Amino acid sequence: MNLSTHTIPFWFLVLSLFLPRLCMFVAWIQHSMVHYIPPTVGIIPVIIAVLVPRLLILFWIYTDQGLSLWFLIHLIALLMAWGGGGSRVYSRRRGRYVED
Repeated sequence: MNLSTHTIPFWFLVLSLFLPRLCMFVAWIQHSMVHYIPPTVGIIPVIIAVLVPRLLILFWIYTDQGLSLWFLIHLIALLMAWGGGGSRVYSRRRGRYVED
């Protein structure tokens, strides 16, 4: 496995690890992801892009590169984003801090 970038720009692969929604918006503005977005965008892709952008990015990487190192890196980022830190933020909003 290597870090080659087929048609997805390198900046998108790196920055979408940290700011997925912003990277998707910039790529849409620059038209660099045109071949991944159908010409008639329905409501379903827009909802997926807003609610779970990391899944959409994983789908794009898979269709471009298959199971590559970039796919695995983004999958790990997805699991960390969904599984880590959520309870700590929730506890702070309630006014108490819970040690693990």
